[in-house]
Amino acid sequence: MNMLYDSDSFVVVHMQPVADLGTAEDGSQQPQLARHGFEIVDKRSGKEVYLDGSWAEMFQQQILAWQRNAPTEQEVENTLDGYVGLAQNPVVIH
Repeated sequence: MNMLYDSDSFVVVHMQPVADLGTAEDGSQQPQLARHGFEIVDKRSGKEVYLDGSWAEMFQQQILAWQRNAPTEQEVENTLDGYVGLAQNPVVIH
């Protein structure tokens, strides 16, 4: 887990699972597909959204673009604000 961004309005965390070996039907150990994702927390509303699969891949492309272009904080906040509509889950301490 890597915190990528933290401001007064948002937190973005990159969740990177540890690759596990699963057990196949024949009893052998097989590597399982490790999936990553991003958790975006809207501190203003107290809600979060978890992006995985194609959403995570699209967001990863956005992060790579940010690394190349060094956006302002306002540009990052505006992009993250676009994901707020997807945030339906209240933040729960776990």
